Amino acid sequence: MNLNVINVFIIKFFFIVIAIVSLPSNNCFANENSHYNTSDSENVPNQLSLPGAEPYSKKLQIKLNKLKEQRGKTYQPRTKHLFTNGSAKFTNRLFLESSPYLLQHAHNPVNWYPWSDEAFETAKRLNRPILLSIGYSTCHWCHVMEEESFEDLEIAKYLNENYIAIKVDREERPDLDSIYMVAVQAITGRGGWPMNTWLTHERKPFYGGTYFPARDGDRGIPTGFLSLLKQLKHIYDSKPELITQQSQQLTDIISGSLEQGAVNKKLPSSNILHDTYKYYKSRFDSLHGGLKQSPKFPSDISTRFLLRYHKRTKNTQALEMATLTLRKMAAGGIYDQIGGGFHRYSTDENWIVPHFEKMLYDNALQILAYLEAYQLTGDEKFLRVTKEILRYIERDMTSSEGAFYSATDADSLVQDNHREEGYYFTWTPDEFDQILSKEASNIVKAYFAVTDEGNFEGRNILHITEDEQETAKKFNIPTQKLQIVISDAKEKLYQYRNNRPRPIRDEKILTAWNGLMISAFARAGLILAESKYIDIAKKAAEFIKTNLHEDSELYRSFKDGMRKYNAYLEDYAFYIAALLDLYEATHNIQWLNFAIELDKKLLKSYEDTSVGGFFMTSDNHEQLLTRIKPYYDTAEPSGNSVAALNLLRLYEFTSNDSYRKRADQVFMSVYQTLSDVPQAHSEMLIAVDYFLDNPKEIVIVTTENNIEAAEPFIKEFRKTYLPNKILVVLSEGENQKAINRSIPLTQGKLAIDGRTTAYVCEKRICKLPTAEPRIFAQQIAASKN
Repeated sequence: MNLNVINVFIIKFFFIVIAIVSLPSNNCFANENSHYNTSDSENVPNQLSLPGAEPYSKKLQIKLNKLKEQRGKTYQPRTKHLFTNGSAKFTNRLFLESSPYLLQHAHNPVNWYPWSDEAFETAKRLNRPILLSIGYSTCHWCHVMEEESFEDLEIAKYLNENYIAIKVDREERPDLDSIYMVAVQAITGRGGWPMNTWLTHERKPFYGGTYFPARDGDRGIPTGFLSLLKQLKHIYDSKPELITQQSQQLTDIISGSLEQGAVNKKLPSSNILHDTYKYYKSRFDSLHGGLKQSPKFPSDISTRFLLRYHKRTKNTQALEMATLTLRKMAAGGIYDQIGGGFHRYSTDENWIVPHFEKMLYDNALQILAYLEAYQLTGDEKFLRVTKEILRYIERDMTSSEGAFYSATDADSLVQDNHREEGYYFTWTPDEFDQILSKEASNIVKAYFAVTDEGNFEGRNILHITEDEQETAKKFNIPTQKLQIVISDAKEKLYQYRNNRPRPIRDEKILTAWNGLMISAFARAGLILAESKYIDIAKKAAEFIKTNLHEDSELYRSFKDGMRKYNAYLEDYAFYIAALLDLYEATHNIQWLNFAIELDKKLLKSYEDTSVGGFFMTSDNHEQLLTRIKPYYDTAEPSGNSVAALNLLRLYEFTSNDSYRKRADQVFMSVYQTLSDVPQAHSEMLIAVDYFLDNPKEIVIVTTENNIEAAEPFIKEFRKTYLPNKILVVLSEGENQKAINRSIPLTQGKLAIDGRTTAYVCEKRICKLPTAEPRIFAQQIAASKN
């Protein structure tokens, strides 16, 4: 189908919408007291009926009341509609969910449904359109729209009388988010959250957008959300043929966009790597790093690709682009200078003013970027940032069971008890003076560019505008003393900041995002010789295996002791990658064998064996408008990109050629878009670099039960930036027999003359074995690129 024709139709539909005269307003929900269900035995008011909605069935009300009792008196509903005793006036079906995002909306006066057959069956029975609203718990503009529209009684009443309203957490249901985001982007030319889409009962979209102000004229927008609801309901009722045509054409766009992958016999060449480098070079911001644009996301330019490109080509400019970007980000306000960790993105080109939410996946990926940059350059600043992010995750984002939480909010409570973006992370000069000594306060304010005027709503986002030597010279102190002053001040400021109301933390455990962070801790533990990091990675991996795995299948999400949803491709891919990284860090063959077991499930239920590549969902997943094949890398890597690299690594470990052939199929299925827009495949390019390389196959063998004797060789390994490799460390004896079965490359490799011996191979052809760490270092550093 011609997409240009479709887009023209969508534009016409849009103008029909905005041209309709607003219909007369219904009476708003004027008298709350008229909805009281009073009780003779208690003075505490019971829940009000949702405005404009039919009362809930007795069965549903019993379930809600039982759960209220379980959550107890300490439960704090998130709503402005409260009785004097602090209990919620309204409760909807989302109260029964575990998702923190859905629970945020559980006390809206809107009659929300979770995504369910019940919601669509009700819409069909009542002949109503559906409002599908998708967001996530730490989304600032989701909160804004909730306060302006979904907490508004008039808007809630209209929705409840005329629509079926469905709420979805995009982090739990990335399949739904991906499908309906395509429709919104086709209509508006952009995407984002909150995402609001109008559907038929057949689940087909006919209109959509992101954030809508509540009423006409709000925030300078002529048509507000309430008017739009009325206009679209009028079209739905009066022009059903238009709705049918529009929804089908949008569904065709969705299918054409997401059912990617085609039979293609071509495999990627190094030209794709060169083209990507040229793209980054032509758009590079040589002053601030990253690309010349705002807002700036860390993922806009792949520093890890540039580091690999430098290793491959010895191109010094690629290295400079990567390191400048990493330095500027670490000096900016996008980096939490006090607590560590990166915010989601910068609203300006200087990396100074961030959108303050923090996501687990962003920080996992940045740990790897800074760790690799440190390993390649030896720059201690990169090491410091790596350790600070790891510390942030360990103390602020790790559950008592060892798994990692998902995110923290951009907003936090301020003194007058309303939420404000960034307040928790920003400072006034007076606060520094109160917390620190006079000398330390002056030094730290200068170092972090703190001013009386501030740079964000009268407060200061901390950032670094000069290097340590300049600040030390300004105060006539040694650089070492400056570093001590800054380090001590950071800890004091961190403790002080924790006395403020903290941003909401989304405490659901996602398998995919935990996989990314397990990889980060495992690799950091290996490269930095820090066993604590490896122990943290093991504990998180064991949590996933125990709580989100059963009968060779993974689950997506865990919260409040319950697991939910069948896993998606990214859950398998990211966790398998984590298991491979954990094997290299621990030398425990169980992790490699578990990765092999999980890959069998991918092959059986997710892989497109006819064309190549992987579907997002399994073959027994809920039937949706289309079965998605995710290839593009955004802020998160795509499942296909990570799966391709996993297959290449599994081939190196096992010598099983089927893994290599399956990786080839992934590359062939994505070849066209990889060639046309390689910059949209930043993580896939890392797999391509591995594919085009001769990865080092490193085997280190010690005498029986003496694996610690490998340490002198591991020490040399740590010094070498070697992104494309496998590492196997084992001791002779029974352990070796088990490893031989999984890794045939190890067969016949012994500790010669009772000395720890290293074997460095490429394509199963090995250099002379050596018992000398110095020679081993030379062997792994040698490159044919």
